[in-house]
Amino acid sequence: MKVMKFGGTSVGSPQRMKEVTKLITKSGEPVFVVLSAMSGTTNSLVEISDYLYKKNADGANEVINRLEQKYLHHTEELYTSSEYKQMTNDFLRDEFQYLRSFTKELFTSFEEKSIVAQGEMMSTNMVVNYMKEQSIDAILINALDFMRTDKNAEPDPVYIKEKLNAILEKEGGHQVYVTQGFICRNAYGEIDNLQRGGSDYTASLIGAAINAEEIQIWTDIDGMHNNDPRIVDKTEPVHQLHFEEAAELAYFGAKILHPTCVQPAKYAGIPVRLLNTMDPDAEGTTISNATEYGKIKAVAAKDNIIAIKIKSSRMLLATGFLRKVFEIFESYQTPIDMVCTSEVGVSMSIDNSAHLGEIVDELKKYGTVTVDTGMCVVCVVGDLDWSNIGFETRVLDAMKNIPVRMISYGGSNYNISFLVREEDKKRALQALSDTLFNK
Repeated sequence: MKVMKFGGTSVGSPQRMKEVTKLITKSGEPVFVVLSAMSGTTNSLVEISDYLYKKNADGANEVINRLEQKYLHHTEELYTSSEYKQMTNDFLRDEFQYLRSFTKELFTSFEEKSIVAQGEMMSTNMVVNYMKEQSIDAILINALDFMRTDKNAEPDPVYIKEKLNAILEKEGGHQVYVTQGFICRNAYGEIDNLQRGGSDYTASLIGAAINAEEIQIWTDIDGMHNNDPRIVDKTEPVHQLHFEEAAELAYFGAKILHPTCVQPAKYAGIPVRLLNTMDPDAEGTTISNATEYGKIKAVAAKDNIIAIKIKSSRMLLATGFLRKVFEIFESYQTPIDMVCTSEVGVSMSIDNSAHLGEIVDELKKYGTVTVDTGMCVVCVVGDLDWSNIGFETRVLDAMKNIPVRMISYGGSNYNISFLVREEDKKRALQALSDTLFNK
């Protein structure tokens, strides 16, 4: 069985829902489908929550009424039979009455998560009802019945596998299984969400739990490109990536995928394909444990980076110096992206400035501190093992006219990174494309 995930844009209108249904049923094989909320719905639900936090029930009700009319209009366009129109309208009216119930009671963060969860409840019900109207053997499985996080807010794979397989054993034999992405229950049984990666994470967890043949992530672009098409000319889709390469690209700016969401698929050895709902025949990108040796795959960039340098003559041969420095960042829950060391200093980059002042004050106990803001990490990703002689020369040749603040290589066999000024980002990305790909 394959797992197919469709984002909010893919189910963003009645017409898109119809087209997605064709993609889901095209092969005629059983599939497990993960759906997001219709595009724009989550923003409206967050807006409703914001009004409720501010104790503005009238503002919340106004948004609820507007969203309800939008959905009732969608049902007129989506269904042809009065039976399914009525069935779906009744369900939607119950949903919006549920949302209105929050305007009459004290509002907390747990209620906000319950409100936001309703977007996926509505989209999945609408699509399953449409499939049934088209005589497709589809069944809706509530993600809240099997998707759970532990006390550390991390997915509980043992629980997920046990509960989901029990449901499938009971409800076996259907052509299409549909569930929600993003939403779950936490360790205390409350409605929560997966946070990082959202519905992509759900698809990967489900794929690992049922030992799927393949996990397909359908978006509105044709896979990962070898550079940022919004900035650089002549980019092309990358047809094959190793899981580590995909994670590096996702972490350093390739927004199509969250770096953690493919981990369950990676450990289970299940390939992940990134496909385009607007061009379903395009090859897209396949992510697996296979490596194309000696090949540079892509370039990505991450903005809003801060460089911090600590210089201290006391660092020379001083045991524990780096530990003390890293503990400061850990105490403020601030991850470090890049690290470069010398005999008298250490430079590092971060992308979270929330506690920058406190961190700098603490670091001044150990040396002279210099801070550079407005920086950008540019990374080159591929099979960059040190035994692949010559690739560093090509990469450095591309960067020869770009001022570089830091270079990081060796921490991963799949990445060489450069810290540059944000104003030099476009030139750096284009130069790397021209040298590594366009020639």
